[in-house]
Amino acid sequence: DRYVRAVQEAFIHYARKGLIYRGKRIVSWCPRCASSISDLEVKHEDQDGIVYFIQYPIVGDNRFIEVATVRPETMLWDTAVAVDPKDERHRDLVGKKVLLPIADREIPIIADQAAEASLFTGVVKVTPAHDHSDAEIGVRHHLPVLNVIGEDGKISDQAPEPYRGLTVNEAREKIIA
Repeated sequence: DRYVRAVQEAFIHYARKGLIYRGKRIVSWCPRCASSISDLEVKHEDQDGIVYFIQYPIVGDNRFIEVATVRPETMLWDTAVAVDPKDERHRDLVGKKVLLPIADREIPIIADQAAEASLFTGVVKVTPAHDHSDAEIGVRHHLPVLNVIGEDGKISDQAPEPYRGLTVNEAREKIIA
């Protein structure tokens, strides 16, 4: 009881000082425990992965813009495609929209310094709910944050029909197919 009271008092103290606030933030989540995990508890390790290239059709145009990603399943909740503002190859596309493959939803093409012309295609998909860098891009460009992974680690009912209820890995395999 003393511990709980001490935590509550500290929380209230810092909240009154304006140091604690409510907001949306990306956290590491454990579906088994149904709890967030401190960044200090997460063991990060580099892994070799497969880079997938996906063509997003440009709305009102016969062209495509090609995105390179290691997380194709997150395309279900992309809210923009970003290009390097210094990259001449894509400058004329900024302000246009693409049709998000599979989800059949239009999203904008934006210019952002997080996209690097020298990396793969120079085009990145922006998924603010599921990537720290993308969350920063989302804040800079006032993009919506769509979260379609539920607390159980499965694709939620907000996703297109064939992916609902699948695990992230199952959704990835289905999208790749």
